[in-house]
Amino acid sequence: MTKITYIEHNGKPHTIDVENGLSVMEGAVQNNIPGIDADCGGSMACATCHVYIDEKWYEKVKKKEDGEEDMIDMAFEPNRFSRLSCQIMVSEELDGLIVNLPSQQT
Repeated sequence: MTKITYIEHNGKPHTIDVENGLSVMEGAVQNNIPGIDADCGGSMACATCHVYIDEKWYEKVKKKEDGEEDMIDMAFEPNRFSRLSCQIMVSEELDGLIVNLPSQQT
């Protein structure tokens, strides 16, 4: 299990244990974290699991693939730390990961 902290737009944190091998999005959905809609179920066909990776973790997370970048362009207020949480696989290397949630999903 890996600890992931999801921080709502209003600053409320949710630190949960997520099973290794799941995506950051699946961890949020299984634990009812508000702010991640995951409309497409993780198939990278929407941007409703958009998160901002905490700056100190950004380089530790596997790089984006081209398709993810295209979907992030459709997200609400993307920035250089934007990722789709369905594309980030949980592993021991990410223990302590912090993701911030946007004020809304598109």
